[in-house]
Amino acid sequence: MANTKTPLRLTIGQVARRTGLSVSAIRYYETEGLVKPLRNAGGQRRFLRSDIRRLSFVLISQQLGLPLKDIRNWLGELPEQRAPNKRDWARISRVFRSQLQQRINTLELMRDRLDGCIGCGCLSLSNCTLYNPEDRAQHLGAGPRYLLGDAPPQKASFYE
Repeated sequence: MANTKTPLRLTIGQVARRTGLSVSAIRYYETEGLVKPLRNAGGQRRFLRSDIRRLSFVLISQQLGLPLKDIRNWLGELPEQRAPNKRDWARISRVFRSQLQQRINTLELMRDRLDGCIGCGCLSLSNCTLYNPEDRAQHLGAGPRYLLGDAPPQKASFYE
């Protein structure tokens, strides 16, 4: 009968199969300090099973658009040589939740404002939140200010 238990230490290939990440991505995350595999006598990487959770967290966080430096900081608060427990994850989840909620709020605002913009077809320039004659929104900061939540002038006109 074959042994179906997961070994204590995993090869990079096993971790890649379990996470869906490529071997090169796992190596990259290692160079970024997100995982710290042990080395066997032959110099081969050996990962803890808890590294699967860490890498899964990295994968999901990046898919949500969170910066790698933030992900690194959050993971830096977890224990390295043991599986993080519920209390460990709860500690970093408070900050993670806050940033995730900010992103959700921004995405909802963008969705709602884009619906209106797409609906108008930019035919009514006096009402369009993208209309920005002479770059008047630049004093509000970089980026698409009106789509990011700043209010456009009340009486914008195409001929101003």
